Amino acid sequence: MLADLVAGALADASARRSVRSLADLEAAAIQRPPALDVLAALAPRDSVHIIAEIKRASPSRGALADIPDPASLATAYQLGGASAISVLTEGRKFGGSLADLEAVRAVSSIPVLRKDFIAEPYQVLEARASGADLVLLIVAALDQPTLASLFTLINQLGMTPLVEAHSADEVDRALDLGADVVGVNARDLSTFELDQNLFGSLAGMIPSGVIRVAESAVKNPADVAHYRAAGADVVLVGEALVTNGDPANTLREFLQS
Repeated sequence: MLADLVAGALADASARRSVRSLADLEAAAIQRPPALDVLAALAPRDSVHIIAEIKRASPSRGALADIPDPASLATAYQLGGASAISVLTEGRKFGGSLADLEAVRAVSSIPVLRKDFIAEPYQVLEARASGADLVLLIVAALDQPTLASLFTLINQLGMTPLVEAHSADEVDRALDLGADVVGVNARDLSTFELDQNLFGSLAGMIPSGVIRVAESAVKNPADVAHYRAAGADVVLVGEALVTNGDPANTLREFLQS
């Protein structure tokens, strides 16, 4: 599944590159205002941070929500207390787009994450040109030289990499890069199976000073509390927010957990 998602994302990026040149994209990325300070926005505090996700669909669940106006949802997330907003820009399985990212950036004063299957520099430049402050890098999807190269480019463009792991070896690989933000995804992207206790088993490997992000398997405030008790500084929440009729209030309940 992961290999197919990466291949599809690369094919779609190639199609966009035939319309918009690398040189044009580089110019647009440079002209963007500087990225926001993600490390300050997600710095450890007494209560958990939440990255609220704009997510229309997933391979495991199918269609989740129409989200005709991602900017409106982003505004609700910000009012509800989100510390950052994740925008799924993958179109084939998740129903997202770079237009969603640009719409969210236009109304948000908090950091915005481009969540996609990033595997080449063109996609990183797209993220910056569209206003992203954070870019997801999935360790399982990349060999170490490619991971390191993309990690460096993200930093050079002033953004922050969110390096996602799903095993002890992958956490080591993330830390070898010098990652300041490390995520542990409860969902195995090869099988799409969930293990909510995975974060707790790996969190101790992540040293203090590195922001720990727990991803996936969040349905209610108790799940957020579970991750917080296991050492999460940040919890990324998607489906539970987009499938609820009152995302801002749901977000407030999660933050109080």
